[in-house]
Amino acid sequence: MPVKIIDGKKIAKEIKVELRNEVLNLEKKGVIPGLAVILVGENPSSKIYVKNKEKACQETGIISKVYTFGRNVVQKDILSLIFRLNKDKKINGILVQLPLPKGFDTEKIISAIDPKKDVDCFHPENIGRLFLGFPRFFPCTPSGIVEILSKSNLKIAGKDMTIVGRSNIVGKPLSIMATNANATVTLVHSKTKKLKEKCLRADILVSATGKIGLIKANMVKLGAIVIDVGINYNKNGKLTGDVDFERVKRKAIAITPVPGGVGPMTIAMLLKNTIKAAKDNIQKK
Repeated sequence: MPVKIIDGKKIAKEIKVELRNEVLNLEKKGVIPGLAVILVGENPSSKIYVKNKEKACQETGIISKVYTFGRNVVQKDILSLIFRLNKDKKINGILVQLPLPKGFDTEKIISAIDPKKDVDCFHPENIGRLFLGFPRFFPCTPSGIVEILSKSNLKIAGKDMTIVGRSNIVGKPLSIMATNANATVTLVHSKTKKLKEKCLRADILVSATGKIGLIKANMVKLGAIVIDVGINYNKNGKLTGDVDFERVKRKAIAITPVPGGVGPMTIAMLLKNTIKAAKDNIQKK
């Protein structure tokens, strides 16, 4: 059976059409969702991400406000902006683009965001709600992974899922979401013994480490689903993932490419969270 190359761009585009219709319905009620993005420093990748998010907002009718600061800005100015945005009724979502430059207290800055506007779902309160099973939002990349599987008719329930990488952004929250979706989850990392063995058990193998070529064909079970979350640039400057794509696709039943796999879904889920925040705000009035 030929491998299914999962087209994240296509799925994200379909989701954005649905979200555009939701925004049009909100406009009839006098509400236009608003997203504020805070960018600090000169990280080239961060600048590209923010530009893509701004473009996606325009496509769906969400108001996007980008606040850009040089690396010399002081932390108290960022916190002051967040406090102002927390009170701004036209802003439903606040996102601080990570990573922040050295010298900034990421935990303090994220914790300053109103949890009801934390559309990245990084705030400790929202992570706690996710863990306990009554989420306000779902983290964007893990949510994108779950959605890409669902839209591709690839079931999670009852499957063995191995997640490589235990970051707070992808690995840990995805392990919670997949568990809640009735998968049996193994979360592995740099200190894991017999990594290959644990990967070979997986019906669904997810890699989110940022290490080029980490997942090789001999680590993948025949007929597995492989989700590559890694974003790396090889020595030729080409964007690539964690997975040895050309070899692994010969064993997988379905696989996401890099680029064009999980990345577009992450932004689509950010838009979805922003619209949800706007709807929640209407219900509380």
